[in-house]
Amino acid sequence: MKKFICGAALLAAGIMTISSGAGVRAAAAEPDCKASYTCEYETGSVISARDEMKRLPIASMCKIMTLLLSFEAVERGELSYDETITVSENAASMGGSQVFLEAGLSYTAEALLKSIAVCSANDSCVAIAERVAGSEFAFIDRMNERARELGAENTLFANCTGLPKEPQYSCARDVAVMLAALLRHERYFELTKVWMEDFVHPDGRTIQMTNTNKLIRFYEGCDGGKTGFTNEAGSCLAATAKRGDMRIISVVIGASSSKSRNALVSSYLDEAFNGYESRVIIRAGETVGQKASVKGSRQKEVSLTAEKPLVAFGKKGESGECSVELEVNNLSAPVKTGEEAGEAVLYLDGIEIARTRLLAVEEAPAYSWWDAFRETAKSWN
Repeated sequence: MKKFICGAALLAAGIMTISSGAGVRAAAAEPDCKASYTCEYETGSVISARDEMKRLPIASMCKIMTLLLSFEAVERGELSYDETITVSENAASMGGSQVFLEAGLSYTAEALLKSIAVCSANDSCVAIAERVAGSEFAFIDRMNERARELGAENTLFANCTGLPKEPQYSCARDVAVMLAALLRHERYFELTKVWMEDFVHPDGRTIQMTNTNKLIRFYEGCDGGKTGFTNEAGSCLAATAKRGDMRIISVVIGASSSKSRNALVSSYLDEAFNGYESRVIIRAGETVGQKASVKGSRQKEVSLTAEKPLVAFGKKGESGECSVELEVNNLSAPVKTGEEAGEAVLYLDGIEIARTRLLAVEEAPAYSWWDAFRETAKSWN
C-alpha cells in the first residue's frame, strides 16, 4: 500500500468538527417538547440534544422505517415502483390518516409510497408492508431487525403505521439515524417534496393529498421529513434541510401542537445554518489525483474515485488544518470497475475525522495468453 498526502489547497479548507458526545450543548432550556436532537447529515456531528435517548412513542414518524424498507426492497429487486399491488381487507380497514384504499383494487407501488411520504396514509403502509414481507407481522420483524442494524438501540416497532400499540417506542436520536438512512435514497425526495396532489383511485375516486410537513413549503431548503401525532406521542416532527453543501436533520418528539413542533424544528435548523458550516473536501464520485498500479494487465494503472464524501463540519470561524491521506493498494488483474483499491482519510489538525473507500473507475483485464508471452519475451531481451 502506498500513502499520499494531498496538497495545500485542501489544508486551507478545513474547519473544526464536533464529536457526538463531549462538547454538545443541550437544546434551549425547557423547550415545548419531550425530546429533541439536531445533527449534521454526512458526519453525524451533534449540534444540540435534549433527552435524545429517552424512549418515547413517535406516532407516524415510525413510517420513516416503513419507507426505508420499501426503498431498500426496490434496490434489491424485490419491489418495483410501477408494479400494481392489490389491497387487502386488512389494509383497507386502517383508521387514522389514510387515502381510503378500496379492498380488491390495485394501485401502483409508487402511488402508495407517495401517499405515505406526503399524507402519512396508514392504509398504504399496510398494503406496502404486506407486499414486501408477506404480512404486516413479518414486515414489523424486518423493521426491528433493520433498526438494530442501524444502531437504533432504543427503538421497538409494533406496527408499520405508528398507531398506538404497546410496546412501541423510539427516541429522538434513533429517529435521526433512521431518517439519515432514508435520505440515501434519491427517489424519496421526488415523493416527499410534493406539496399538494390528487390521489386517483382505479375506480375514478379522487382524494386530495396535502403534505403534513409544512416546512417543505415554508422553510428554506427543507426537502424531506416525517410528521407524527397521537394523543400519547404529542406532536412530532423529523425534518431535513439543505443549504449549499450542508444538510441538517432535526427531530422533535412530544410538542404540544403542530405549530410548536414546526417552530422548534425551524429554530434548531436556524441555529445550525447560522452558526455552523460544512466543507466538502472530496465529493462522492470525484476522481482523486493518485492512481493505483496494476500487475498482470496491459493497463498498468487505474483511476480512483471516492465512494463517499469527506466532509469537515463545525462552528463558523473555528478553522483547523485539514489534510487528506490516500492509502492506495497495489492491484492485481483482473480489476473490475468499482473494485476497492484503498482508502482516503481526512485529518483535522492531525486527528482522523473521516475516511472513505477508494474505488477503481475502470477495468484492467488480465493478460491474455499472447500478452503474457510478449511480456515474457521482453524480459528475455
